[in-house]
Amino acid sequence: MGVQIKDIVPIQESSLEQLQGKIIAIDAMNTLYQFLSIIRQSDGTPLKDSKGRITSHLSGLFYRTSNLIEKGIRPVFIFDGEPPELKSKTIETRRTLRAEAEKARKKALKEGKEKEALKYAQRSARLTEEMSGESKTLLDAMGVPWIQAPEEGEAQAARLTQNEDSWAAGSQDFDSLLFGAPRLLRNLTITGKRKLPGKDVYKEIVPEVISLEKLSEEQEITREQLIAIGILVGTDYNPGIKGIGPKRALKLVQEHGTISDILEAEEDLEFEVDPIEIEEIFLEPNVTDDYEVSWSEPNPDAIKEFLCEEHDFSESRINTSIERLEKGASKRSQESLEKWV
Repeated sequence: MGVQIKDIVPIQESSLEQLQGKIIAIDAMNTLYQFLSIIRQSDGTPLKDSKGRITSHLSGLFYRTSNLIEKGIRPVFIFDGEPPELKSKTIETRRTLRAEAEKARKKALKEGKEKEALKYAQRSARLTEEMSGESKTLLDAMGVPWIQAPEEGEAQAARLTQNEDSWAAGSQDFDSLLFGAPRLLRNLTITGKRKLPGKDVYKEIVPEVISLEKLSEEQEITREQLIAIGILVGTDYNPGIKGIGPKRALKLVQEHGTISDILEAEEDLEFEVDPIEIEEIFLEPNVTDDYEVSWSEPNPDAIKEFLCEEHDFSESRINTSIERLEKGASKRSQESLEKWV
């Protein structure tokens, strides 16, 4: 879910062409959940192989990543590690909501309401450790790097961007900004026409760039104050204060300062979780600098063995995307050579 601060964030639209040559540290879990939610049949059933194993995440990861690489974009996927203890309540709440959505999906299907079933199916998506492992196996075969974060993937993506090992952190959520990412990129893996939830309306989705510096300048706030806004409206570690949205939270930090200042000035505010502990998670996240970001040539045989033989993907479609991967790899090699000319 992430912190909901879109109403106060300056967004600059971009395009895949403008992102050519740029390294993007992608929050893998966030992206895989997107694929599991979006890539489904009309009644909400996810894609499956002949053994009944879900393959929606593999489909999205392979075809959409191949498209990005062909366009000269350099993705590196960041996988979550163990979540901070403060996140346990949020995780349990999400499990409950997914279970309720699955019940509602089955009920809607039984009643012949396919559109309603699809809506609930998208809310019931569940990413397992096995799916994460499969995704890493596929990325290895594609020659795409991935990094295992100690804890939060978005925090590690922010670290890569702070270290200038990536141009931006890639995620639909805004949390990477609170973790200190100088730049956030949204919509990278869902560009193109997309159906709006619950409506027969399609919208063109384009990449969106958010600069932490521009956000700070426009709203006249520091990163610490941005974290305070997140804590007030709610994060993955706390539900936030009822009745406080991003605009009111912005006003509070502009009037008072950091979360400590707000606690002192607004004594009636009650938090379920110590806000100072949450602030510490964002200011000093558990991340690592022990990583490597490098791409290798795709391995067509390994890709086809994993996707076609193991998971029943169409070999003709796979071959087309392998060509995209090889084209992107060739472009990377050419760019590397040109640096030394």
